[in-house]
Amino acid sequence: RDLPALFEQTAALPGTRHKLIRPYTSRHNGKVERSHREDQKRFYSCHNFYSLDDFAKQLAVHNRRSINFPMRPLHWLSPAEFAVQYV
Repeated sequence: RDLPALFEQTAALPGTRHKLIRPYTSRHNGKVERSHREDQKRFYSCHNFYSLDDFAKQLAVHNRRSINFPMRPLHWLSPAEFAVQYV
């Protein structure tokens, strides 16, 4: 592998402490639960699906919009713009 991942670069910075947590703990589950709650709020609760194909099409549109939406934690870059910096 040529380039280290963004996570590896950040973990190697001075003063950065990388702490492992076991999966399926309350700390880990809290993040998963929040992710599921946000998905419910932003996608599932405001769409109707009439078939699996319809669901896939609506999800593709939602994902395309989400990946191009600027986010404050990324210094107002979209996830797509942010990822390009590390590819």
